Amino acid sequence: MFRTALRNVLAHKARLLMTVLSVMLGVAFVSGTLVFTNTISDALQKSSAKGFDHVDVAIQPEGRPNEGGKVAEQPKLTPELLAKVEKAPGAASAIGVVSGFTALADKDGKLIGGGFQSQGGNYWGDDDPRYPIEDGGRAPKGENEIAIDSETADRAGYQVGDTIRLSVDGPVLTSTITAIFTTDDGNVAAGGSLAVFDTATAQKLFHREGQYDEIAVRAADGTSQAQLQTAIDKIVPDDTAATTTGQQLADEQATLIASSTSGLKNGLLVFAGIALFVGTFIIANTFTMLVAQRTKELALLRAVGASRRQVTRSVLVEAFVVGAVAAVAGLAAGVGIGAGMRSLMGALDATVPAGPLVVSPGTVATALLVGVLITMLAAWLPGRRAAKIPPVAAMGSVHAPATTKSLVVRNTIGALFAGAGIATVLYATTMDGSDGQAPMGFGAVLLIIGVFVLTPLLSRPLIAAAAPVLRVFGVSGKLARQNSVRNPRRTAATASALMIGLTLITGMTVMAGSLQTSIEKMAADAIKADYVVSMANGNFLSPDVEKKLASAEGVTATSPLRNAESVIGDETEYLTGVNGSAIRELTDLTIDNGAFEVGGTNVVVDADTAKRRGWKAGSSFTAAFEGGERQKLTVAGVYEGNELLRGVLLDSATLTERLPAGTDPADMQVMVKTSAGASDATKDRLEKALGDNPAIQVQDRQDISNQIASMFTLMLNLLYGLLAMAVIVAVLGVINTLAMSVFERSQEIGMLRAIGLDRRGIKRMVRLESLVISLFGGVLGIGLGVFFGWAAGELLAASMPTYELVLPWARMALFLLLAGTVGILAALWPARRAAKLNMLTAIKSE
Repeated sequence: MFRTALRNVLAHKARLLMTVLSVMLGVAFVSGTLVFTNTISDALQKSSAKGFDHVDVAIQPEGRPNEGGKVAEQPKLTPELLAKVEKAPGAASAIGVVSGFTALADKDGKLIGGGFQSQGGNYWGDDDPRYPIEDGGRAPKGENEIAIDSETADRAGYQVGDTIRLSVDGPVLTSTITAIFTTDDGNVAAGGSLAVFDTATAQKLFHREGQYDEIAVRAADGTSQAQLQTAIDKIVPDDTAATTTGQQLADEQATLIASSTSGLKNGLLVFAGIALFVGTFIIANTFTMLVAQRTKELALLRAVGASRRQVTRSVLVEAFVVGAVAAVAGLAAGVGIGAGMRSLMGALDATVPAGPLVVSPGTVATALLVGVLITMLAAWLPGRRAAKIPPVAAMGSVHAPATTKSLVVRNTIGALFAGAGIATVLYATTMDGSDGQAPMGFGAVLLIIGVFVLTPLLSRPLIAAAAPVLRVFGVSGKLARQNSVRNPRRTAATASALMIGLTLITGMTVMAGSLQTSIEKMAADAIKADYVVSMANGNFLSPDVEKKLASAEGVTATSPLRNAESVIGDETEYLTGVNGSAIRELTDLTIDNGAFEVGGTNVVVDADTAKRRGWKAGSSFTAAFEGGERQKLTVAGVYEGNELLRGVLLDSATLTERLPAGTDPADMQVMVKTSAGASDATKDRLEKALGDNPAIQVQDRQDISNQIASMFTLMLNLLYGLLAMAVIVAVLGVINTLAMSVFERSQEIGMLRAIGLDRRGIKRMVRLESLVISLFGGVLGIGLGVFFGWAAGELLAASMPTYELVLPWARMALFLLLAGTVGILAALWPARRAAKLNMLTAIKSE
């Protein structure tokens, strides 16, 4: 039986090629994902570990919980503590580390690096071991000097002696580059930038006067990291700081990197799984037809003594050989895909550290296991079905149609699955936010399985609806319709592969379009300000930004959104400081209870916070601020919160007065109203007032809308690219089905040619059949996608009052056109093959 199975594989090379390709593509996607993410993770981890080469023990502030109804003052690392640590037994040296966001401008005034990866720090003394200076440079001294990393210097074309514009939290500074240094910093390796100042300047710029963010200690020769940590623990007060060894820091960073790349890996593997899922239908379809074509051969084997188990095993051996070949080819292609994806990141300026391509034993095992198992599982049912056919019936070719009982059972199971799926999804829409995600996902899976099982039943009425159009094509159209419904199971398996891809694409498009519209509406409804000013990386703005904007030409009103932590009762509550006299001109919030009065000790609170706290207009509460200051506040009104504004709003002057001495306010954004309204000229004036700062973005409502749109567009394009793999596999399925259907109907095609249907008519028949099957899958996919998009939107609507369903009719028409195009293209080769059949040879075939 083993030799027979091998002979069958070699005898049907062309017919099995499509199956090998479909399995290979799925395996290539899986192995490519693993190679790519493992390579990136390994490179980042090694680069990160190098960054801890100069740290044997790190001392970091120990955060304190809020206790006693007040915000705890966080401990500080002082020069006095640094001096003690330097004298610890086994310590060779100690460095006080200061760091923070630093945006550098290139020679065109644009931001260098990637926002959150633009970092700054301090250069310790005249020879900091962390940052070896290249020849011709020296350590920066004073407020007007800076050193930058060599990668940034190369990208922007800077040299020692050049001046560079930069920003830390708002105002633009101009400094002279005194040195270019090399570094193993992971952010730089990943495409970011690093600038360093002398320690006093860094402390001033990052608001750390008289303190450090961390103390890095080197061990003397012969002292281990653990021994040094033990010695330092005896010096550092328990409630002030925590100590960590350099190895622990490297391990924690490696874990963090692995965790951050796991999300990317899991996301890509989901799409790989979809491609494999779609490929499973093709494999099952292929083996079903191959087994059907060899029914007499298998019956003869049964007649000469082969058992049912041996027949099934022979089919599985064929599947094993096909799966193994496809898995090996897929693994090789996956390695290429992984290398290509890494190169693509470089082309998109998403720089990653250098490192070898990582093809782990786990990746190899996964690729081989997935390819073989998927193929064998898909082939098991056709093999089992073939083994059940009685030898006499098989030899007489009376084995074709499924019994009425089997169809009833299939339709009943499909209806139960689909009904349960719809009920679960509808139930999930009544739940709140994240609570409904799991039930909705489970319901979606049940519904897709149910529709797949019911597809043979659905194919007849839906394909029959195309009959009036097909009549236009005469005999070819009529034959195409009859061929499409002749074998509903085969048609269903072919259409389902396309259905799954279009379900996902349509559902995501519906959600993205609805979300974008809802957020645009929210911005338009909540903000009357002409502009919103913020840092490009999401950091806090300097209070000087609001002052400069307020004094700019044409500005009539400004308000910061100033953030501060407080304790109310026993719970932490974040307060937002606003300009009480101007906030009503800048926002359009709906007041449910009381009045919109913000000033002095009067505050307004969003409805959710008021409900949670049991507040209403006239309620009073006491807020404890950092440093122990306490203030009694009165609720003047309750407003409807949104994604842009929520929580407790109080006057920024009141908030700032309660902050500890020397603490600068943290402005998240600044809203601006101008006399001339939003225009290019007004925007240019505001940007010039801020010194054309590359780190600060000035956005009107249209800019915010465009930014949101670009985010959704990028996400959708990425998803379309990933789902294209599933569509390609589906195309192979259509080609495979049609090619094998043509082979199976060779005698019939020969008879049609003999009675007068020309080659052009044969081609048209096969193409129309493919078109009908593809459009059938497209209609099902788009319908399911709209349903899932609506259901997911209902979950979002609970937390987003402005959410409304927006159906992208143009996109859906394009998707349907895509499905039809897939059908036409997939039919080119099978149609050509059918038309070239010799009619006499075809008539004599069995």
